Amino acid sequence: MKKISLYISVFMLLFIVSCKETPKKTALAKSNDIINTIINDKDNFYHIDMANYPTSDTSLPIGVFDSGTGGLTVLKAIVNYDQNQNTSHKNGSDGNLDFNKEAFIYLGDQANMPYGNYSKENKVDLLKEHIIKDAQFLMGNKYYSNVNDTSVNTNKKPVKVLVIACNTATAYGKEYIEEFIKKANSNIKVIGVIDAGVRGTLATIKKDEDAIIGVLATAGTVSSKGYHNTIVKFKNELNYTGNIEVFSQGGIGIAEAVDEDPNYFNKNLQKPRKDYKGPGLKGDVQIDKTLFDVYNFDFNNSKMLCDTEKSDDCSILQINDAENYVRYHLVTLMEQIRLSKTKNKLKSIILGCTHYPYLMDELSIILKELYNYKGKDGKSLYRNFMVEDIKLVDPAVDTAKELHEYLKAEKLFNPNGNIKNSEFYISVTNKDNSNNSIDKDGRFPYDYKYGRNANEIQEYVKVVPFSRKNISYDILTRFQKQIPYVYQLMQNFNNTNSKTKELSKEDKI
Repeated sequence: MKKISLYISVFMLLFIVSCKETPKKTALAKSNDIINTIINDKDNFYHIDMANYPTSDTSLPIGVFDSGTGGLTVLKAIVNYDQNQNTSHKNGSDGNLDFNKEAFIYLGDQANMPYGNYSKENKVDLLKEHIIKDAQFLMGNKYYSNVNDTSVNTNKKPVKVLVIACNTATAYGKEYIEEFIKKANSNIKVIGVIDAGVRGTLATIKKDEDAIIGVLATAGTVSSKGYHNTIVKFKNELNYTGNIEVFSQGGIGIAEAVDEDPNYFNKNLQKPRKDYKGPGLKGDVQIDKTLFDVYNFDFNNSKMLCDTEKSDDCSILQINDAENYVRYHLVTLMEQIRLSKTKNKLKSIILGCTHYPYLMDELSIILKELYNYKGKDGKSLYRNFMVEDIKLVDPAVDTAKELHEYLKAEKLFNPNGNIKNSEFYISVTNKDNSNNSIDKDGRFPYDYKYGRNANEIQEYVKVVPFSRKNISYDILTRFQKQIPYVYQLMQNFNNTNSKTKELSKEDKI
C-alpha cells in the first residue's frame, strides 16, 4: 500500500511540473556551433526536434525579433496594416486590420544589444550566434517566468514565419538563419527589413531621376554594406537609369539612447563618465567644435555632459540624449554630402534601424533646421544638397506588405486566431550562469559583452516576459504614446496570459 501511495505521489508531482523543465548545467561545446547544436545535440538546452516541426500549421503564431525594443515599430506597422480585403486577401482596405487573426510572438534580445557594435569589435561570429539563438527561441518552446526562475517552462508555441525586425540582424544573419533552416530540412520563411526598405525607397524615385539616398543605420549595418549593396542590386534589376548615389551614416548612440544603454545614455548623470562609448571631442567618432552652431545641441537637463561650466571650454564632451545623437549624425551625414561636391540632392533617408522611427518627429525637425541653416556669410550651407521635404522611409510598412503576400501565397493565414493572444519576451542576463560577468545594474559590462567567443554554447541570457522589472517606466510611457495598439497587446499578455501568472502585480506592465 505504501508503494502504491508513493507511485501516486510521484505521478502527481510529474504532472504538476509537466510544463517546467530544470535545465542541465550548460556545457561549453567548443567543438560545435550553434546550428549543429540545435539540430543534433538532443541533450542541449537549445535543441529543437526539427524533424517534427509543424511548418504548415496555420494556427501557429508569427515570430518577430530585434536586438531590443526597436523592432516593436515593425510590429506596430504589421498589426496596424490594412491594405487588403480580409476575406479574399485581395488589394484594397476594408476597414479591418489584415493580421487581426494572427498571433505574434515578439523577442527583444536586450541583454546582448546593441548588435551594431559586434562588427566593430570583430565579433561577427558571436553576433551570428546571438541571431540564431533568437530564431531558436521563437521556433522552440522554452522561456523563463522571470529572472529568478531556475526551471524553464516548455509550453511556448513554435512559429510559422520568422520576421527579422532588426537591420543589423538582417544584414549579418538572414542568410545564416536560412542556412540553418535548410540544414534542418525545413522551409520556414525568413523575412528581413532591408529588402523591404530598399523597395519602398526606390518607389519614391522616378526611374530616370538623379537622387541621393541617405542611409541612417547602426554602425554594424553600415559596415555590412547591406543597404548599399541592396540599393545597387534593385536599381539594376528594376531598370533605374538615373544617377542614384548612396551616403550612409552609422548612428552610434541613437538606438542605445532609445533603449537606455548606460554606455551611451544615463539620465541621472551630471558630468562625464569614463565608460562612455559615444561621439566625443577625441577618438574615432568626433564631435567637430567648428560645427557647434550647426549641431545646435540642447545642453539643458544634462543632455550634454561637459567637464566645465561653459560648453565652449569643454575638454570632455559627451552626448546624453537621443535627440542630440540624432543632431550629431544628421549634421555628419550632410557634411559627407556637402564635402563630396555632388550635384545631386538628398531626396530620402532610409531609417535603417528599427529604433529610429521612435524619433521621427525629431528627425523631421532637424532636417528642416539644416535646410534653412545659414552660415555667418548669410549663405545656406546645405540647401543645394537636399530637397526641402526629405522622405523618411520606415522599412516596417514594406515588411508588413511582404509578410501579407507570403501568407497569402502559401495559404498560411489563421482563419480562427486572435491577435490578442500575442506574446512579448525580452532577454535578461542569466545570473545562474557562473561564467557570466554581470555589473551592479544587472547588465553585461561592455568588455565582457563583446569579449565573449562564439561556439561556447551556453545560456548567457534568460528569456522572460516583458514586465516593469525589465523595461523602464520611461520606455513603457513611450510605448503607450507611440505604439498604443502594441502596448495594449502587451498589457493583454501580462494581464490574461497564464504564462505570466508568476509575475507579481508590481511586475506587470
